[in-house]
Amino acid sequence: MILRAAAAVLLTLVPTFASAQPRPVPATCTRDLFQNEAAMRQRQYKMQQVATADQATQCAAWRDHVTFMQKARSVFATCQTGRQREENVAQMDQSLADYRVLLANRCGRR
Repeated sequence: MILRAAAAVLLTLVPTFASAQPRPVPATCTRDLFQNEAAMRQRQYKMQQVATADQATQCAAWRDHVTFMQKARSVFATCQTGRQREENVAQMDQSLADYRVLLANRCGRR
């Protein structure tokens, strides 16, 4: 009787243990994160280059940057786990929100 009760308790805990396991990440994540970091450095340089450009050039660069950040966010969300994932995804979400406000205020439909 005690064995059956113990087995029943263990069986009810199996889903809990399974959900506590970190989710698997794709095999390409090491490469994807490396490429993401390199692309972010290039992106930062590009954004510095357009800092003094005319409005139309800046708007085009900002829109392109938003598209890039959405892809970069996806890499972080897919390939990282735990606190690192939470921090990077939150930072990307905040940056995306900031650029969307900037685009709405400065670029409109251009």
